[in-house]
Amino acid sequence: MMDDQWKGLRESAREHLTQRDYQPAPLAERLSTCGVEVAELLAADRSALAAHWIPGVEIFPRRVHPQPQRGFFGELARQAEGPLAEIGLWPTQWATATMWPCSAKGFHIHPPYIPTGVGPEAWFRRLYRDEPRAFALRPYDREQWDIMFFLQGSAEMVLVDERAGLKRNILRFRLEGDNHRGPNNAGVVIPPGVAHALRAESSEDVVMVYGTSTCFDPAAEGRIESGLEAAQLPPEWATYLADSSRL
Repeated sequence: MMDDQWKGLRESAREHLTQRDYQPAPLAERLSTCGVEVAELLAADRSALAAHWIPGVEIFPRRVHPQPQRGFFGELARQAEGPLAEIGLWPTQWATATMWPCSAKGFHIHPPYIPTGVGPEAWFRRLYRDEPRAFALRPYDREQWDIMFFLQGSAEMVLVDERAGLKRNILRFRLEGDNHRGPNNAGVVIPPGVAHALRAESSEDVVMVYGTSTCFDPAAEGRIESGLEAAQLPPEWATYLADSSRL
């Protein structure tokens, strides 16, 4: 029962009243549930999130420089310095993608390469637990890693680790394009075996640039629960189109 400030309501209504808790949950909890701003992730102590992180995922800040009276200039990445240089990853293909307002993409996933004679669990354990800094072991040329940058709009990204033997962690966060210059400008590295989805969050297009470690191959583009991408017809239209008596 709520207190006396609600005494002007019917008893039946007061019995169903609840109040929202506006106190933020711990970052690790929000990261896998309601999501966080990417700026909060960039400022967080990553060691404190180690148990909740997806191995191989990198999120790094981007520099967007204002150019008064003209616009802005946004850097993506530098081959010889920064996080991509550290992990030894540089794309072999660059591409762009545009998402219209209120649209969504995914989940998409790319198959990880598993060496002959090694089980997936043992391979991932070596890459991400036993020798996590041995970046030269990663077969970038045999599997598709994605590096995503956002130039325009606001987007929500959801990542799910589906690799055998690794904990099924979920990362959910929001990013912004260069036209929203600020702490939510970031680049994201997504390993193969990690399902990824995107939602456009505002009334403007989301424009992305992304690099891949291998060239685009439709056979390596797996989909999981991606029906949201399809524009569903009204039931009446579907019935009309399926009416064989009209043939």
